[in-house]
Amino acid sequence: MASRRPDRSKVAPAFWQGLGAVGLTPTAVLRHARLPATLATDPRGQVTTAQYFALWRSLEALSPAPDIGMRLVVGMEPGTLPPAFLAAYYARDLREALTRVARFKALCSPEEMILEENGASATISLAWPLAGEDAPAALVDAAFASFVELGRRGTRRVIRPLRLELSGTGRNVSGQSDYLGCAVIQGARRNALILHRADLDAAMVSHNPEMLEAIDPHLARQRQEHLSKASVTEQVRWALKRLLAGQTPDVGAVAQELGLTARTLQRRITEEGGSFRRILADVRRELVRQYLADPALDMNEVAYLLGYDDTNSFYRAFRSLEGTTPARWRSLH
Repeated sequence: MASRRPDRSKVAPAFWQGLGAVGLTPTAVLRHARLPATLATDPRGQVTTAQYFALWRSLEALSPAPDIGMRLVVGMEPGTLPPAFLAAYYARDLREALTRVARFKALCSPEEMILEENGASATISLAWPLAGEDAPAALVDAAFASFVELGRRGTRRVIRPLRLELSGTGRNVSGQSDYLGCAVIQGARRNALILHRADLDAAMVSHNPEMLEAIDPHLARQRQEHLSKASVTEQVRWALKRLLAGQTPDVGAVAQELGLTARTLQRRITEEGGSFRRILADVRRELVRQYLADPALDMNEVAYLLGYDDTNSFYRAFRSLEGTTPARWRSLH
């Protein structure tokens, strides 16, 4: 049986620094979360996803501000940001910057970020694959604010999303709406930030190819070490979710994303008793159920996000798997 990667990650120094900007201290937050007081000063300290969530729930409990997550991010100093975000500032444009964050974010938090472009919009969604509960609202707010701050600071333009969708309900989200400059919709199927696709073309003012050339090998090595703790199947699933929209990635594309040769990747998948084709089918099956549950996505968009050439190809593949049409499945579920 394939082993799962260890549920351990570091807490970025920017988090501890940001607490001061919102009137809190690491000591108070750690005490409330019942975590070791040395966690904020130990560069090797790591937490589980549950402990990471506990930190953010303590932040919510100790602050009366309903938009505390976004306030924390706005108060962070760029010099304390995780390497994944620092490297993003040297990217060519906002699209490349966000892609770099998605690629290296696992080095500084237990969450996954997925960037999908479709039509005139681009959607950023989040996932915590090792979580046993919903992510704290402050953490969700902070994650989305970090992407907007990256865009605003990095391009020196006013980046205003189309909307923010939150799965929770009953929150006071006026602060979030004011900061983002867009509507905040509660009770959505998932947490997602929808941007204007054209904003992704905005140039990063600190673009520096030389710095990227120096930083990338270091981040790639760290990422490979992190991924090596996961089974090859998990690594392939992660890569496919990032690459799937608008195309059907082959073994070569996934191998390149993972820093392997296609031959090596094929061998390792076989050693785990799997096949690339089966993993791709499983990922599509997981994603299609998520997409069909979202009434805002029409069938053309769903087909695109799953990497099918056209809607007819999507319909045929779906019917062979589920024994019914996508529209019928959506109406039943």
